[in-house]
Amino acid sequence: MEIGLKTGMVAPDFTLPTDGNGEITLSSLRTNMVVLFFYPKDMTPGCTTEAIAFSTLKKDFDALGVKIIGISKDSVARHDKFIAKHDLNMTLAADEDGKVCEAYGIWVLKKLYGREYMGIERSTFLISADGKIAQVWRKVRVKGHAEAVLEAAQAL
Repeated sequence: MEIGLKTGMVAPDFTLPTDGNGEITLSSLRTNMVVLFFYPKDMTPGCTTEAIAFSTLKKDFDALGVKIIGISKDSVARHDKFIAKHDLNMTLAADEDGKVCEAYGIWVLKKLYGREYMGIERSTFLISADGKIAQVWRKVRVKGHAEAVLEAAQAL
């Protein structure tokens, strides 16, 4: 079911467990811009490339006061392994029950080799300091994506 979050709408709040036995609540990050990037699965080629790209640009995002949060349905333990293996320097949140994915409308019917299944549509939401969605990227192509999100954040 597509919720259809659009620019200008208030981003749905959530509290999720994170890597390192932490916890993150979106509304607690107000006064900061936030990049939420939803990705299908830790340790897969596209997701690894995307996470490394955001991690590489983290200093640039930090300079703008932008927090980066990656979200998938993987467990906290799997996130910890993913971070350690690829030396990632951002927060990864575990949405194991998929409620946040559903709230953001990115839990969708996908097709691969004639097979249909439910999965995460790789998507990114740039959220302004007032908690509203500033920009949405759906069906993300990984190459150059983190740079495009940084450029959008710099323009705000």
